[in-house]
Amino acid sequence: MLGKKEKKDSNVSVSSGALNLLGEGTVIEGDLSSSGDLRIDGQINGNLNTQGKCVLGATGKISGNIKANCCDISGTVDGDLQIGDLLLIKSKGKVNGDIKTSKIVIESGGELNGSCIMGGAAPKGSSNQNNVKAAKS
Repeated sequence: MLGKKEKKDSNVSVSSGALNLLGEGTVIEGDLSSSGDLRIDGQINGNLNTQGKCVLGATGKISGNIKANCCDISGTVDGDLQIGDLLLIKSKGKVNGDIKTSKIVIESGGELNGSCIMGGAAPKGSSNQNNVKAAKS
């Protein structure tokens, strides 16, 4: 009710399914970790790590690496992404970096400027161009 203060229990734990919101105009300098889902409409200058889903809104920007279970990108990411399940780059989304994911969807208009590895990781130091050159020899 209005005017009444509720007693807070300091032993209450937050569910891992909690939604965390970083609003437009907010800037975080440094790394961000969460066990729950994240929605970013502001800016992060650092790495983002979540066990849940990451949603980057159209006004959102991340200058750093992202590690998440699932990720929807409508804003801009300048960094590498490691996504456990599904990465969705929406029509206004832009990724400048390398991606490792199980599944990816890029809507018409979405941008990916980097490389993408799906499923198992390629051995370090190898690339498709090197494998093609070796096959021609």
